[in-house]
Amino acid sequence: MSALEDRVALITGAGRGIGRAIALRSAAAGASVALAGRSVHELEEVADLVTAAGGRALVVPMDVQDADSVEAGVARIASVIGEVEVLVANSGVAGPTAPLWEVTPEEWDATHAVNVRGVFLSCRAVLPSMVRRGSGAIVVIGSMSGKRPMAQRTPYTSSKTALIGLVRTLAVEAGEHGIRVNLVSPGPVTGPRLDRVVAAASEAGGRTPDEQLAEYAAASPLRRLVDPDDVAAAVVFLAGDDARSTTGEDLNVSAGITMH
Repeated sequence: MSALEDRVALITGAGRGIGRAIALRSAAAGASVALAGRSVHELEEVADLVTAAGGRALVVPMDVQDADSVEAGVARIASVIGEVEVLVANSGVAGPTAPLWEVTPEEWDATHAVNVRGVFLSCRAVLPSMVRRGSGAIVVIGSMSGKRPMAQRTPYTSSKTALIGLVRTLAVEAGEHGIRVNLVSPGPVTGPRLDRVVAAASEAGGRTPDEQLAEYAAASPLRRLVDPDDVAAAVVFLAGDDARSTTGEDLNVSAGITMH
């Protein structure tokens, strides 16, 4: 039996990068996947890949910053493919690259609105049905920067650090209802988002993008960056029954850059 067979999994930010990889891997593991996000075109491309491989996918336009949008999306999932049994709270933004004193209040709020409020609203929307059923799995996507701060990334780093406390506390609150809550903290993951972060960091630090990437890779004992599918594999494990005794954990998928 596949790890997520016959389960309904909601993946936020499923249209690109890590979210796309998680959606495809979850579908391959047997889940019916609800693909949530703001870019419908990208979500439809992922849905096409899922259905072409014989899986089941539902595109759900959703803005995780907006409580009404999240609630409506979760209700639609329940009415079309069933109540959410697995939530992967993946939606996130990189935020600005600048010293804190140059970050505007609007930039700060925008980063936390997606990275923290979005996780809160997503969990809040799916938990009542999980509590009623007495089971469920939530996997939140954090970042190694929550424990290994990166200069000039204070809004992002503080938002990801907040998720550590959110996950641990929610694991305590939800555990008596048979619900597990875990965090995955990726390192530098190859893809467009990392490219944008590297470009901004290079401009701010006076180095080339290649030099910046080489610095990230050199910090890894494995001397490499992280592939999105490496993160997806960890998510599917934590969402499935093989991790039935694992909750409140923070799993690093960082090629060894972070080990705590």
